[in-house]
Amino acid sequence: MVGSVNRQILLKSRPEGAPSLGNFELTERPTPEPGEGEVLMRIVYLSLDPYMRGRMSAAKSYATPAAVGQPMVGGTVGEIVKSRNPKYSVGDIVLGYGGWQEYALSNGAGLRKLDPKAAPVSTALGVLGMPGMTAYVGLLEIGQPKPGETVVVAAASGAVGSVVGQIAKIKGCRAVGIAGGIEKCRFVAGELGFDACVDHRGPDFAKQLEAACPKGIDVYFENVGGAVQQTVWPLLNDFARIPVCGLIAQYNATTPMPGPDMFSVLPNACSCVGSSSGISPRNKPIFCAMSANGCAQVASNIVRISSTGWRMRPHHSLACCRVRTSARCW
Repeated sequence: MVGSVNRQILLKSRPEGAPSLGNFELTERPTPEPGEGEVLMRIVYLSLDPYMRGRMSAAKSYATPAAVGQPMVGGTVGEIVKSRNPKYSVGDIVLGYGGWQEYALSNGAGLRKLDPKAAPVSTALGVLGMPGMTAYVGLLEIGQPKPGETVVVAAASGAVGSVVGQIAKIKGCRAVGIAGGIEKCRFVAGELGFDACVDHRGPDFAKQLEAACPKGIDVYFENVGGAVQQTVWPLLNDFARIPVCGLIAQYNATTPMPGPDMFSVLPNACSCVGSSSGISPRNKPIFCAMSANGCAQVASNIVRISSTGWRMRPHHSLACCRVRTSARCW
């Protein structure tokens, strides 16, 4: 039976700092009727994800901000209760983007039918949905884990982090989780099968993380940022990889936090790779071969060099200092 009232939670205003109840409004409106080519979905499951904090903001990001005065956005699993679209029948279960409301209209674009016999339909919002794909692509495409390496996962008990660690184990890696609280750490190391999980709220967090990673860290799956990130980075091995998936410790910050500005990296999918001649020996033969040709180019004035004399001063030496660890972050 289709209800006559559609309860919706609207984004009333954009939060400054942590969101509050005042930023939202619960309204009741008549349940809409589908037009030609449309379907009406009854929302069965709604996924609440950290990315939603970013959607509440008007700042530039990889996705369009949620509209003020409209239902807050969110992934949903819904049941088709009315249909005027020949591709969908009443009773179909679909994955969509219905948002924070009981009923939602759709023209069918972006909907995907789900088979309740194949897997619980709620998994389409978790391990078999966006969080699962985020973990899969972030770890395998960017992290590129190799057997025997150590993979550290921030927010390891969350929808993304829990999958990252399990994939790391499948790939033959040592999986070390970071979570907030003893219960979460027990869940990560016990039920999820991570090799270890460290409580970032513990007073000896840095010491415990170092002990859990005796060979350093080869892949750090970033979900948190802030103090957790600053504790992890000194343990990174040469040529470590850092998929930047989230920065939940910083989403409500009103002023920049100390350390690297990962907010510029995340929405723009930037690449940042440490580089110096001393850590790229495999390229030396290539450069030496090229330099022979380069001598001819310099001699023929194709490549120009400075003829101005320089006297080295102390501040020039400081300017030449470089961090030796090479890490890639996205």
